[in-house]
Amino acid sequence: MPAVPVTIAMLLISNIFMTFAWYAHLKDMSQKPWIIAALLSWGIALFEYLFQVPANRIGYTVLTVGQLKVMQEIITLTVFVPFAVFYMKEPLKLDYLWAGLCLVGAAYFIFRDKL
Repeated sequence: MPAVPVTIAMLLISNIFMTFAWYAHLKDMSQKPWIIAALLSWGIALFEYLFQVPANRIGYTVLTVGQLKVMQEIITLTVFVPFAVFYMKEPLKLDYLWAGLCLVGAAYFIFRDKL
């Protein structure tokens, strides 16, 4: 399988774990001491890194580190918005659209030599 789709798929999985590790404790563990939340988040983050590290190694065979970073940010917003809306019950804001449009611009500039 080509490196870019594998990288995208693995970074998508990694971001799901990352988003839960970073934010789910705000909803699910708000009454627990922060150290408990931190330890649980570290446990979840292990799974994030088990996907993220190989994804970046695979992606780096055909992409630059800048391209990997912008791809990561696009995937992060793609995962974060549904998480915020459906899991955290935050309102859907137009600001997410504006942030996404900024990332489209970033993607254009970082990938334009490949277009």
